[in-house]
Amino acid sequence: MIQIILFNLKNIKQHIATARLLALLFCALLSVWLVWDIPVLAAPRVQPLNDKVVIVIDPGHGGENEGTIENGFQEKSMTLKTAQAMYDELCLYDNVEVYMTRTEDIDLTLKARAELAAAVNADFLFSIHYNASVNHNLFGTEVWISAEPPYNAYGYQFGCEQLLTMQDMGLFLRGVKTRLNDRGTDYYGIIRESVALSVPAVIIEHCHVDEARDVSFCDEEEDLIAFGRADALSVAKYFGLKSSVLGVDYSDNAQGLAKADERVCVQSSLKDETPPDICTLKLMATKEETGTVSVQVTAADYDSPLIYYDYSIDSGVTYSSLQPWPESNALAGSYQDIFTLDIQIPSGTQANIIVRAYNMFDVCTESKPLLISEIFRYGEDAKQEENKGALNGGDTKNVLDSAKEEKNLPGTQTFLPANAGAKEKEPDEPSFLSFLKICLIFVLILFIVILISQSISYRRRKKKRFQRIKDSGKKSSQPR
Repeated sequence: MIQIILFNLKNIKQHIATARLLALLFCALLSVWLVWDIPVLAAPRVQPLNDKVVIVIDPGHGGENEGTIENGFQEKSMTLKTAQAMYDELCLYDNVEVYMTRTEDIDLTLKARAELAAAVNADFLFSIHYNASVNHNLFGTEVWISAEPPYNAYGYQFGCEQLLTMQDMGLFLRGVKTRLNDRGTDYYGIIRESVALSVPAVIIEHCHVDEARDVSFCDEEEDLIAFGRADALSVAKYFGLKSSVLGVDYSDNAQGLAKADERVCVQSSLKDETPPDICTLKLMATKEETGTVSVQVTAADYDSPLIYYDYSIDSGVTYSSLQPWPESNALAGSYQDIFTLDIQIPSGTQANIIVRAYNMFDVCTESKPLLISEIFRYGEDAKQEENKGALNGGDTKNVLDSAKEEKNLPGTQTFLPANAGAKEKEPDEPSFLSFLKICLIFVLILFIVILISQSISYRRRKKKRFQRIKDSGKKSSQPR
């Protein structure tokens, strides 16, 4: 009898151990799933280093290659000033060797720049640039990296540090990304030539010189120097440098970089050539006295974050300037998927609204047109309309009053007042994904409670069982 009880106890212990193991596994999987979409800068630097860090700074362009000359700027001279400031700042750090590919306005091939970096056994080459776009409508800062492992991981971890620094300066983020040529290799020559010689390299595009929102960051020499010092700060944080001169120590920062794996490319850095998946419009409200139309914009891209939008009120004939997508964060890969866009329609105009959503690689999706049936008349047009009504014996005014009264009749649509400048919040009821997460958390808690309850119950039964066995032994030992 005792053997049977012990055998059963052994089986119960095995079942409980298995249940505990399954519970731990379930908790781990649930935890990973719940935080999967939350970006965390909590990984050590992937790139291995020697005791001394060797850095090469490459001022882009030079000589006959002026770079962009849009808006009265000359990129080759801008990059040299920024690179020199970056050099001066990095020389203040301990155990660092810093080189520049050029210190004068000279022609230098991309291959020669990469060979110089390889000759000094550079740990990294940083190519300094300023940007401009074909349509002169883009704004923001970006970092271009290699698409080849492990250089993709090295570049991505630095690029995230660089964008965090640029964000602190107030620049809009365009992301850390790659670009391939027709041969499937790195598009940008300085990256391609450097990687071929086993030198990690990135291109830092600080801002756009041809867009008003970015010009204020680079139109003075002090701004170019500030960029160079900011670049040096990003490098110091990436490598975990310290400076006895500056009194700073970023040793711990090298353990808290963006997550990356040297064996594979960071998925978010790879070029997404597909347009955003969704872009729809819904009329929310109108305001007749100002001609304001409030439109709910719903958009999503499942491969790349949305960063810009623009809109048209004339069926796509003309468009507004690009606007930053609400709460867009190219580093976190996040954005607001529903927001309210308030547009003022010119008096006397019938609007047919289209919105375009752009992802991190400037690919856009166009919404279906939203026709606004009402033609608003306000300001001078409204006064002229009133005067015309007065000349006609007030008939026009009566007609307008009748139309307003009809809007409040049962079965007709009444628009709410426009909420100018307000962001559209998501509905109060949770989305299906949020609801599913809440249910899983509840199930997990319930499972743990049941497990604890069974464990306590098992211990009590075990204690009683042994007590019965003990009492039975005592009775059997007594003389009959």
